[in-house]
Amino acid sequence: MSEITSFSPGSGRRVPPRARIASNAPEIDLSGTWQFHFSPRPDLAPAEAAAVDFDDAGWDQIQVPSHWVLQGRDDWGKPAYTNIAYPFPVDPPFVPDENPTGDYRTTFDLPEGFGERVFLRFDGVESLAVVSLNGVEVGVVRGSRLTQELDVTEEACPGTNVLHVRVHQWSSASYLEDQDQWWLPGIFRPVTVLSRPAAGIDDVWLRADFDPATGSGRLLPELRASDEAYPITVKIDALGLERTFGSPSDVAVIEVGEVQPWSADVPTLYDVEVSNAAETRSFRTGFRRIEIVGHEWRVNGRKLRLRGVNRHDYDPDHGRVFNREVVREQFLLMKRHNINALRTAHYAPHPELLDLADEIGLWVIDENDLETHGFEFGGWVDNPTDDPRWRDALLDRIQRFFERDKNHPSIISWSLGNESWTGQNAAAMAAWLHHRDPERPVHYEPDFEGRYTDVVSRMYPSLEEMEDLSAGIGNNVFGSPGRAAVLASRPMILCEYVHAMGNGAGGVADYEELFDSLPQWHGGFVWEWRDHGIRTRTEDGTEFYGYGGDFGEVLHDGSFVTDGMVLSDGTPSTMLAEVAAVYTPIKLDVGELEVIIENRRHDGDTSDLRFVWRDELDGREIGSGELRVDPIAPGELVVVDLPGYSVKDGEVWRTVEAVLASDTAWAGEGHVVSRSQLQLCEAQPKLRARTVTELPQEADGELTLGDARFDARTGDLISIGAREIAGPQLELWRAPTENDSLDGFHSYAEEEPSVARGRTGARPAWAKQWREVGLDRLQRRVLSVTTGPGSITVLHRYAPAATRQAVTVELVWQLTEEGLRLDASAVPTSQWPGAWPRIGLHFVLPEGLSEAQWFGTGPGENYADSRAAAYVGRFASAIEDLVVNYAVPQESGHRSDLRELVLPELGLSIEAEPVAGELPGFTLRAHDAHQVAAAAHPHELSASYGTHLYLDAQQQGLGGRSCGPDVRPEYQLRPRAAGWSLRFATGS
Repeated sequence: MSEITSFSPGSGRRVPPRARIASNAPEIDLSGTWQFHFSPRPDLAPAEAAAVDFDDAGWDQIQVPSHWVLQGRDDWGKPAYTNIAYPFPVDPPFVPDENPTGDYRTTFDLPEGFGERVFLRFDGVESLAVVSLNGVEVGVVRGSRLTQELDVTEEACPGTNVLHVRVHQWSSASYLEDQDQWWLPGIFRPVTVLSRPAAGIDDVWLRADFDPATGSGRLLPELRASDEAYPITVKIDALGLERTFGSPSDVAVIEVGEVQPWSADVPTLYDVEVSNAAETRSFRTGFRRIEIVGHEWRVNGRKLRLRGVNRHDYDPDHGRVFNREVVREQFLLMKRHNINALRTAHYAPHPELLDLADEIGLWVIDENDLETHGFEFGGWVDNPTDDPRWRDALLDRIQRFFERDKNHPSIISWSLGNESWTGQNAAAMAAWLHHRDPERPVHYEPDFEGRYTDVVSRMYPSLEEMEDLSAGIGNNVFGSPGRAAVLASRPMILCEYVHAMGNGAGGVADYEELFDSLPQWHGGFVWEWRDHGIRTRTEDGTEFYGYGGDFGEVLHDGSFVTDGMVLSDGTPSTMLAEVAAVYTPIKLDVGELEVIIENRRHDGDTSDLRFVWRDELDGREIGSGELRVDPIAPGELVVVDLPGYSVKDGEVWRTVEAVLASDTAWAGEGHVVSRSQLQLCEAQPKLRARTVTELPQEADGELTLGDARFDARTGDLISIGAREIAGPQLELWRAPTENDSLDGFHSYAEEEPSVARGRTGARPAWAKQWREVGLDRLQRRVLSVTTGPGSITVLHRYAPAATRQAVTVELVWQLTEEGLRLDASAVPTSQWPGAWPRIGLHFVLPEGLSEAQWFGTGPGENYADSRAAAYVGRFASAIEDLVVNYAVPQESGHRSDLRELVLPELGLSIEAEPVAGELPGFTLRAHDAHQVAAAAHPHELSASYGTHLYLDAQQQGLGGRSCGPDVRPEYQLRPRAAGWSLRFATGS
């Protein structure tokens, strides 16, 4: 069997896996420009390319690390995206003959006496590398995202050395790496030449235990070195610790005494040196104890609370090539948004990422380089996690994965991989980990029965499924009868939930309530951190971020690769703000005269925070101050008095915020960690201004009422003064979000969640249902336009073709002493099926407006099931910033509970009054809902013909049905009547 189709984990001079820790022994980073030759299939690759005297002068050049399909060379292939399906026939271990192959060559110089041994280290090559040094094949590297070292002592020589690496895009290993990401071949992590000194220290594992009862630490050292390497000294200067072991038999536990523990909230690290006469190894360690006690997963004696996110390696220009400073900024952004945990989906990351997690403070579930999801389509037949032919490869992967990362205090769990079903090989990997590391639990979501893992893990369940799992009575979809009660005795997490694709997901706060109230649940990990669009250009040079199908793939999964809380260009989406508001560990419950402050941090009191309050009357500040709050310990809450207030004529809102008292490593002074509001006074109903009695004037097909003009036939508004304002017309359609558009997950269209308990029937996506009903193609019929003293009354009927269902809209325009007023109502006929995306009035304003100010909720877009980050106030924004530039244009920009909208460029304000206790929401953008729905990418939006204002009595929630539960019934918009009460005022 050829190397391309071998089940072997690798071959040649492979070095046993070991920890990635620094050494003072020399090393040479081979990153830089290499010679490169691309072949569309292996048999076309140059046969003698590994030979020292091979002439590669005519070859192209490429940067290492990089992916060859991201070099802008169409003849080198293009990126391809699939989620589940393999982009080749499922015929393991075989792959297509058309297998792109890259030959890499470089030279490096070694000084005399470089080391007793010489290693070559590969940190990441997709998917198979055949390595030759000085014309001799030294090894075959598999495991694209795992470190592999080769001992090349016999081949390396003083002076110039020639390294050749042949990389095949497809190999048997590709069956193990189906990880919902771009397929990006090449050497994408560094290649390094390592010197290994005689009697050096080959490996170190320093388990740093912390006793929460005494505050003491201890070190459990494990050293891999020859007898000649001793004595070996372990040294931590900050603790005044220095212990020397004279021989292997002397190695023992080191009692350290009092230490500061490591946690994600207080990531205390200690610099460690492990040295002997030949070598010094250095790294940082943190003391902590991880244990499972009953159904609690504890660190340092306290239950974990995971406020997490899944993360792929990604850069819009460089794919999976690592950039330390970029990742540091990503982690700081996570910290500013109250994220405290990371799942390395679905492979071990670049090792420096874990150094940053240790330093900045993130709990990490470290995940092995394994996913075989494409076998699902064949009923998991021959799936590698249960096929003995793959056993050695899978065990090799788990061993290399563990040994590299074992010293990192941020890692609180090992994960076998992702979406690879279950079987004997998965159990064997878990068994190996349990023996090797008895402290950190093993995670693997497909172990639905909990046969070999320690943590119950689920993806995208309904709230009811979580409740039932906690009660031990749930529908364990893939498990045996009776297992639910067993699982209820264990800790539980959601390794993926609230799928952040496009505008969504909704319901983050609902999950948080269950994490707070159900004892087994420890939190979850949002899918996922960032969109993965690849920066590309159209033929005319327009830049955009491409997703599946944009690169000519025959088989692809479209925009499913853009499903993060941060856009491809690095811009945070509104969901990141929503997550920050829900995830905050400082909970504030504001009452009229007191606030309850709870510190839900794992570690660290609140001495780093100030607690400030302000009162606003109709959105304008009338009082503020700082509260005196003594430091609150983790897990404690206090009740703090607030100032009194007097009843005002208008809306009074009291806001309390927890803000940073000074600059930190991750945010500046004044950064808001938590915010809560309470309405103290409601606006009293106003007496309506008297209607002017003059009759509207009709001329040239127009009606004039004050300074407003209307179309005499339709009753449509044409202008107010010199300001062109067209409409309003009823709108029941919105540009579907991706949660609206995708089939396959729970539907609550016809079932009650509390009854279905997670077992809901299949229904088409909401967007399909809406189009079937005809909500995107309403036709209007004018029923009447009548005039009276100071008024115009318009009656319209809206209905889709081929249906009897309709909505009657009445618009009553009145000219009052305060200006123009509109009282509108919409009344549907019976028998409307399903739900509506919105019920709103659509106005078209002049094209090119750029500014908006409003009194209502903000600052970001918010919807019925996604408004934890929204608060009431006065806000201002550029109109283009009111919507989020999602990878796929869709509904965006809705802000609920509008009181007043001001458009300075028009000198126009629109005030809204409650109707039946409801205020409308507003959306303001340069394209209408139909234009937005027609575009697949932002640059494909058709030319704007106006600025579009939607005033929605209600919009349907967002849900998470692109990959998860539907919009819950309490957030759905079932066909209903609606009303609006608006006043239009003009200024200079």
